[in-house]
Parts: sequence; C-alpha cells; structure tokens
Amino acid sequence: MSVTTPKGPQLAVLPGAAEDDVSPRAQVLQPSGWPMPKGYANGMAAEGRFVVTGGVIGWDAEERLADGFVAQVRQTLSNIAEILAEAGARPEHLVRLTWYVVDMDEYLTNLKELGKIYRTIFGAHYPAMALVQVVRLVEKAARVEIEATAVIPR
Repeated sequence: MSVTTPKGPQLAVLPGAAEDDVSPRAQVLQPSGWPMPKGYANGMAAEGRFVVTGGVIGWDAEERLADGFVAQVRQTLSNIAEILAEAGARPEHLVRLTWYVVDMDEYLTNLKELGKIYRTIFGAHYPAMALVQVVRLVEKAARVEIEATAVIPR
C-alpha cells in the first residue's frame, strides 16, 4: 500500500464564531501558508438559507444618489444591510460581496475611509470579496454597485 502526499496548499477552516455560540456560522477558508488577507476572506463555507441581492447602488428610498464615491459606498452598504435585515440576515451572515467600481483609483485612494465605513456598518466580518472596474453602471451617476450573498444558518 502506498501513501501519497497531496500536492498544493493545505486548507485551514477557521471558525467564524465563538465556540459557545449555538448557531453555526460561515467559516473562513484560509489555505495554510497563504498570507492573511486584509479586509476580505479568500473563501467562505456556509450552510443554510441563501439571501442574494441584486446590484445595489448608493441611492436612498427616493432614488437620489449620494454625492461622491465615498458617500455612495456608505449608502450602498447601508442599503445592503437593510436588504439583509428584510430576510432576517445580519452582517456576519455575508459570505460574498462583489464590488463594481467605475474608477479603481477612486477606490484605492479612499481605502482607509472605506474600511471605517465598512466596519461601522458590517463590523469586523470580512467575507470573500471581488473588486471589478467597469466602464459604467446602468445609472450614469453611480460610482459603485455591490452584489451581496449571505447564508442564514438553519
């Protein structure tokens, strides 16, 4: 009988909640030997009820866009939090965010402020994230659009 060693990185599964928490939560997937990401997770695993948003932009209930990129991000993340709440989901149930921005430099220039806004709305929970620069969004004045996926534990 021969034993083979798997090739490729080993995978670590990090719990997303304290051990005394009775409800299972999403788990952060962090391959061993990989550097720890800052502000996002490489992957997430979760079981439960899926909650998916469409592309959410930074406008209010009267469809008025916030003024400027940072303000639009704040409103967009707040809108996502409201959509999650409608389903009974909380920020820690987020497993994925996909950001679409019209100007990558605008995003990178404002990272520190964006991090503060994110933590104010979602706390220190960082799901898997992707960031994509696009030519434009459906609403011409929109600077950012974000899709969210959450999983509510059963």
